[in-house]
Amino acid sequence: MNTIELQVEKHVHIIKLNRPEKFNSFNAAMAKALLQHLDASEQDPTCRCIVLTGNGKAFCAGQDLSEAIDPHGPGIDHIVKAHYNPIILKLRHIKKPIIAMVNGVAAGAGANIALACDIIIASTQASFIQAFSKIGLIPDSGGTFTLPRIIGMQRASALMMTGDKLSGTEAVQWGLAYKCFDEAEFNAQGLALAQKLAAMPTIALAETKRLLNESWSQPLDMQLEAERQAQNFCSQTLDHQEGVNAFLEKRNPEFKGH
Repeated sequence: MNTIELQVEKHVHIIKLNRPEKFNSFNAAMAKALLQHLDASEQDPTCRCIVLTGNGKAFCAGQDLSEAIDPHGPGIDHIVKAHYNPIILKLRHIKKPIIAMVNGVAAGAGANIALACDIIIASTQASFIQAFSKIGLIPDSGGTFTLPRIIGMQRASALMMTGDKLSGTEAVQWGLAYKCFDEAEFNAQGLALAQKLAAMPTIALAETKRLLNESWSQPLDMQLEAERQAQNFCSQTLDHQEGVNAFLEKRNPEFKGH
């Protein structure tokens, strides 16, 4: 069975983690396949938005522990270095918007992979768990970097140290997720958001994502200068011209990503 499934809807690539019998926990094959699919979506000029979700009841339960503890397996150090770190960096640096559609449990590395996406939407069946402390490990996959920046140090520390579960509704209340939908409307709402982003001026979205990445480590004066340069670049695109013309002509714009 393929550990990753790809569904294409117009200009949206829907990448589905596909080990439902293991709650979509990662093994080496799935990590490698996910990176390959992300690379392919990044390089495909027809792809203007990426969705990451899971098949079955779970989004992703993190690492498959049977592989992690296998004395003949790759070992935790290799798993983090070769699997999770490249996935997180890839998600943050792809110049296309990425939506995590968290359909069920997102635990451990699965939760932190969702945090590395640009937008999280959650089902009412979703839950977010920093499960690492329960097995004597620390949060990896960028969790110690992203989570405190999203919800604050106190809440991040509490979730990471206790391993408490956060529901989809609570995730929205805490600012961890953008929106939460009932299971019946979750897929339709997620696809609608993806199609909306795919129809946006993708150069401007890519520059926005880059600036957000840089804002985590730059002082204000450098960020202001980076914004000025990016704004000047975007102002010279055909999409900017189309957006202005559409506004003046009172019509919907047709952005092409140029």
